[in-house]
Amino acid sequence: MGSIPRKTVLITGGSRGIGAATAILAAQSGYNVCFSYLQNISAANAIVAKIENIGGHALAVKANIASEADILTLFTVCDERFGTLHALVNNAGVLEHQMRLETMSFQRLQHVMNVNVIGTMLGAQQAVLRMSTKRGGAGGVIVNVSSVASRLGSANTYVDYSASKGAINTFTVGLAQEVAAEGIRVNAVLPGIIDTEIHASGGVPDRVSKIGPTLPMGRAGTAQEVANAIIWLLSEQASYVSGALLEVSGAR
Repeated sequence: MGSIPRKTVLITGGSRGIGAATAILAAQSGYNVCFSYLQNISAANAIVAKIENIGGHALAVKANIASEADILTLFTVCDERFGTLHALVNNAGVLEHQMRLETMSFQRLQHVMNVNVIGTMLGAQQAVLRMSTKRGGAGGVIVNVSSVASRLGSANTYVDYSASKGAINTFTVGLAQEVAAEGIRVNAVLPGIIDTEIHASGGVPDRVSKIGPTLPMGRAGTAQEVANAIIWLLSEQASYVSGALLEVSGAR
């Protein structure tokens, strides 16, 4: 097999934040890494360079997870470069500006659900088609990135985002049962307040510095801490863990 790592992981939204930390840690753990990015090719190339600098193999693919055609292309390109897919991390997600429900547009609601819910489901669908032993695959692992917002509700701020993550939790449990006998484990991580750029997307770039000190641990979490949980769920150490919703929230 030469210097090529044995397994391949596909990560959606891997150019920044939790996705980027997961991509780098996956490479350090012996995975080929294929990841998608939406717009920032410079950030994507920087992650590829970091992985290659530590002796890993990575491929960045421009893809909009709200587009079925882009998802199909993403998986096809990954197949062509690395062959058998062993793991999927459904990380890509979107968070819009804080507001109450009555001021949210139909376009906003549709976009949040298309990316966070339908995009995740379509990604998982493509993974199952490749991994299922029932279809000739070798099995595999899917990890969906949800949020503790799914149980907190995010009143007056992001009820649409919270609802989308609640859907991911239910989807994770149901799919885990559906494919358990086909060699596929399905779990989710539920990050709490994590120090990433997503808060700026919500219009509150200083949210971490404001909320972090009020949390039980006195601080926000890091992307690396979430990545650690994701890689554990992908590993054989979690071989009997499926349908789990693992909170990485500092007891929030």
